[in-house]
Amino acid sequence: MSQVWKDYQEKNKDRFLNEMLDLLRIPSVSAKSEHKTDMLTCAEAVKKSMLNAGCDKAEVMATDGHPVVYGEKLIDPSKPTVLVYGHYDVQPAEPLELWTNPPFEPTIIDGKVFARGSADDKGQFYMHVKALETLVKTNTMTTNIKFLIEGEEEVGSPNLGKFVAAHKDLLKADVILISDSSMLSMENPSLDTGVRGLSYIEVEVTAANRDLHSGTYGGAVANPITILAKMIASCHDENNHITIPGFYDDVVVAGPEERALINKAPYDEKEYSEELGVKELWGEKGYTTYERTGIRPTIEINGIWGGYQGEGAKTVLPSKATAKISARLVPNQSSHKMTEKLLNYFTSIAPASVIVKAFEHHGGEPYMTPIDSKGYQAASKAVETTFGKAPIPVRGGGSIPICSILERELGIKIIFMGFGLDNDNLHSPNEKYNIENYYKGIETIPYFHKFFADMN
Repeated sequence: MSQVWKDYQEKNKDRFLNEMLDLLRIPSVSAKSEHKTDMLTCAEAVKKSMLNAGCDKAEVMATDGHPVVYGEKLIDPSKPTVLVYGHYDVQPAEPLELWTNPPFEPTIIDGKVFARGSADDKGQFYMHVKALETLVKTNTMTTNIKFLIEGEEEVGSPNLGKFVAAHKDLLKADVILISDSSMLSMENPSLDTGVRGLSYIEVEVTAANRDLHSGTYGGAVANPITILAKMIASCHDENNHITIPGFYDDVVVAGPEERALINKAPYDEKEYSEELGVKELWGEKGYTTYERTGIRPTIEINGIWGGYQGEGAKTVLPSKATAKISARLVPNQSSHKMTEKLLNYFTSIAPASVIVKAFEHHGGEPYMTPIDSKGYQAASKAVETTFGKAPIPVRGGGSIPICSILERELGIKIIFMGFGLDNDNLHSPNEKYNIENYYKGIETIPYFHKFFADMN
């Protein structure tokens, strides 16, 4: 069976790549209303790709926001059913001047596709479409396959929960398979055993009722940028431990066995630092880099602004300063409770010299999957078959807000099977996806279906 798959994939590899490039050319930015038409165009393109790959049914289905694309290839009700989740929306590409090539004109350099959405998540979910085509065209399907590809993951999936609750019968399956994550490297493959949750807020600090002359009023009126900077700095102590009261109350601390598995992966701190262009790493004392980015919660400042930012100098004492702040959460932390803690913290520590307004953007819950499940074992065996070594179980540092809702509504477990790399520049300028990884995903995914069917 493997040789049949390889022959088909090798024969069609150029087309597989070109189809993915066509999808990347559509600027499906869910966060910006000006791309609403592009979102519909992309949804239709995804639907067409599913039908061309062999789905008997595919349709663009409305939500209260951007639509989802559903597709299915059902061969036998007695066979297990795999539901593939992904998203066709992408992050905004700004700042555009930092891109080496235009973000929606995919460019291949040194075997890598540079384009917004290449790794997150168009290139990765499209591997599943091509894996389905491989199975259909070689007449080797062993599972029923369904697709749920949404258009709002990058804005927190605000409407997908309602959609899933209303379509439980349509989405009924035995396992959910997601490729929207990374592996350690091609030399040391890994499988995520979970993802972190997210709490995202915005804090606005206002002092005077207008911008002021910094000489006439400086020293007499609070500078909101200074106040905001002090508030943000107070979130960590000298060991980079988060100081917000109750922040760690619900954290499930990883045990020594899990920490040993995480740290089993080869790691070169010097190489890691040099690739990022930093002289020294920063993080919570007492934890390794992989632990800091997987099993520990964090707070990060995602944006901060205020005052004059134009060319030249302007001696102004600004009226207002703003910051966007996110917390990544680990098992047992609730995004709702954490958001409340963050909002209360920033309003409670504000001095009387300023007015602070804080509000929530969106959030999502952390998610863990057991490594002794049939789904995880099938994924592990599939990766071992194509990579030649068993994958290392690690926790992903990112967030997929819909995971906990999918499990709650559908009553099935999620398996993370990502083929991206941490240095793919997700959400950054010059996002890329290695062509080798794309092809490796298409090669590996059919084995998951085979092994999952065998185990069931």
